[in-house]
Amino acid sequence: MARRLTAVGLEFTESAPLRLVFAREISAPPDVVFRALAEDVAGWPEWFTAVTHARPTDDGTGREVRLKGGTRFQETVVTAKAPEVYAYRVDETNAPGVRALLEEWRLAPAGTGTRVQWTFAADGNALFRFALRLGRPGLARAFRDAVTALDRRLASANT
Repeated sequence: MARRLTAVGLEFTESAPLRLVFAREISAPPDVVFRALAEDVAGWPEWFTAVTHARPTDDGTGREVRLKGGTRFQETVVTAKAPEVYAYRVDETNAPGVRALLEEWRLAPAGTGTRVQWTFAADGNALFRFALRLGRPGLARAFRDAVTALDRRLASANT
């Protein structure tokens, strides 16, 4: 059963009770990475293996995402400022224990490539927070693998 979550804004990345931040440099330039994140939502399953389905909704101001294991999200894009930041909050999910969730992707030039920083800002009950802390290494690996696959995908698109 889907539940509505607390609507949060971009400031939640700083004030969330639980913040997980991951960063990695890739060779693709920021504008290309931004387009892949914000404009090719349907392409996410091609490079983020945890994502089985993604599609833009509401003329691009929302997203519908499904993960392996059956977790579903209805999201609102909070900001899409090319080529620097793309963030969305979860409005509705079937995941247990979560009260608020916002993900922010910050992009910064790094030589000829991009420094990609992903902030996973969340609030939930004690069990949810414990599980998320316990799952941090898995999220770090998922992020690393996803941006590496994204970089390969973007490089092959330009050849």
